[in-house]
Amino acid sequence: MTDPYTTLGVPRSATEKDIKSAYRKLAKELHPDKNKDNPKATERFSQATQAYDLLSDKDKRARFDRGEIDGDGNPTSPFGGGFGGGGGFGQRPGSQGGFRGEDLGGGFGAEGVDLSDLFEGLFGGGRTASAGGGFGGRRPPPPQKGADIQYRLRVSFVDAARRADQRITLSDGKTIDLKLPAGVEDGTQMRLKGKGQPGPAGAGDGLVTIAVEGHKFFRRDGFDVRIDLPITLDEAVVGGKVRVPTVDGPVVMTIKPGTSGGSVLRLKGKGFSQKNGERGDQLVTLEIAIPEPGSAALTELAKHLDGWKDTSDPRSILGV
Repeated sequence: MTDPYTTLGVPRSATEKDIKSAYRKLAKELHPDKNKDNPKATERFSQATQAYDLLSDKDKRARFDRGEIDGDGNPTSPFGGGFGGGGGFGQRPGSQGGFRGEDLGGGFGAEGVDLSDLFEGLFGGGRTASAGGGFGGRRPPPPQKGADIQYRLRVSFVDAARRADQRITLSDGKTIDLKLPAGVEDGTQMRLKGKGQPGPAGAGDGLVTIAVEGHKFFRRDGFDVRIDLPITLDEAVVGGKVRVPTVDGPVVMTIKPGTSGGSVLRLKGKGFSQKNGERGDQLVTLEIAIPEPGSAALTELAKHLDGWKDTSDPRSILGV
């Protein structure tokens, strides 16, 4: 048996507001969704909920304070020995079960009495024998919500980066549109309240796991997006403006004269959203594309370079 005041950490003089505040604090700390790998926390959450159920009910709280029920809400035994046997309420010989006024002995009269008030005082709310037999049995478990339903939603790389709305079909055939959360990534789980299986205490939830698909030329790097962008030799030498694909559509980027292959340029705010709502960047790695062997472009380039040699020795930094 537990003391509900001790469970919630409040004195017996606590107000309804104090009790509610203490329970909310414990519920936030011990809720099973936050403590999936901590069964002790789940047990304490259940105890706190039971304690709150008792103390938030004015009648039950008063009866507990008077010692009529225990911390689990079960009646205490006012007669010490319980019912039955030689010292409790027995059936008279020849009776067919149940209690009558004359069965209780002197002081009640043969015409019978209404025992509902007595039983209500002892057992609460006029309860009769519990389903398990006898009075004062443990309360039946509270009604449970229906089971959760698991869903898997495949989202394109671009949609995930842009947090584009997604449509999902539920088990009942209905469709709903989902707004992807900030910070979404592969494996992110979304909870749809009340979209699970029905149950006595309400429907469970729908649990949607996001699966972000890959892309043919974009790559994710944390909250940034990377891409390798080919540029021609003349664009690298003399510079120019080039079109660059991004998750939000093509943009124009300026290449400075004398740009080397492997240079990385940054496009602000063209990456994935972070949990604070801000977006990462797109990092563009430049690759100088030489014309294909045997092509007319390569032949023309060779003619232009005939007799010219670059003497800068770019491999000197490698010690060779």
